[in-house]
Amino acid sequence: MRFSTFLPLAVSAAVITSASATVTIDWVSVGNAGNAADPSTGYGAVGYNYQIGKYEVTNAQYGVFLNAKASTDNYGLYNTEMAFYGITRSGSSGSFTYSVTEALANRPVVYVSWFDAARFSNWLANGQGSGDRETGSYTFNNSETSGTNFTANPGAQVYIPTENEWYKAAYYRGATYSLYPNGENVDDAFTAADGNISSSASTNVGTYSSDPSFYGTFDQGGNVFEWTDAVSPGGLDRMIRGGSWEYGANLVKSSYRGDFLPTDESFSVGFRVAAIPEPSGLVLTVLIGAGFVCHRRR
Repeated sequence: MRFSTFLPLAVSAAVITSASATVTIDWVSVGNAGNAADPSTGYGAVGYNYQIGKYEVTNAQYGVFLNAKASTDNYGLYNTEMAFYGITRSGSSGSFTYSVTEALANRPVVYVSWFDAARFSNWLANGQGSGDRETGSYTFNNSETSGTNFTANPGAQVYIPTENEWYKAAYYRGATYSLYPNGENVDDAFTAADGNISSSASTNVGTYSSDPSFYGTFDQGGNVFEWTDAVSPGGLDRMIRGGSWEYGANLVKSSYRGDFLPTDESFSVGFRVAAIPEPSGLVLTVLIGAGFVCHRRR
């Protein structure tokens, strides 16, 4: 997919996010386990209850991760283009620190590869702070691309949503499916009043507060494309969903699937996370700290 150039917004003073800060994910529960797939696309069937991020992962949240785990950034968790979109880096390798621009703190983080999103998921699952980023939900063996087609490990607790999980959270309505995440079911009924499409930049997550999905997620239509855990039919790419601020409603539809190499990074691609067991606030951290493991079929 080809992207056009983007003129960065004017920014205000930066907010320093320390390595000791904590990321809080707002989760929504996705029930109706065992639902059938969308007959029009074949996606959306999930045989278990799970939770998914209410919002896309933000610059502020990703900045905490960088300060905790990227003082020496061996695996490119930071892209220097992020400086134009809300995260700046100072210092030298071994002592890198990261600052988040206040005006852009609640924008979705961009210029993150699929591997960056997977390492962020590992870090969350391992309790944040000094928690490991290389093992847990995904096993990297200290390699950037230890096989481009691997997915989350059995029993993963925080991870990039599967395509079916992402799709269900966006389009399922409790019994049927809609064409757009906000419930609209007519071609071109999703407009710039319903989500951030056909605009000049991303917006703060949750800006379109009157247009949640059935389960209560925001920005699964527009704002930025989002990584899923799905491998493309050719085995090289990862599937992205949801459209972005740069494009129109046609890429927000349930029928649209995009694909990127897992190493690709773009100003129009971010991610959200999913979780099992269903966490509530710090309960997830407590369960992980106690060694709780929940297995499920993916």
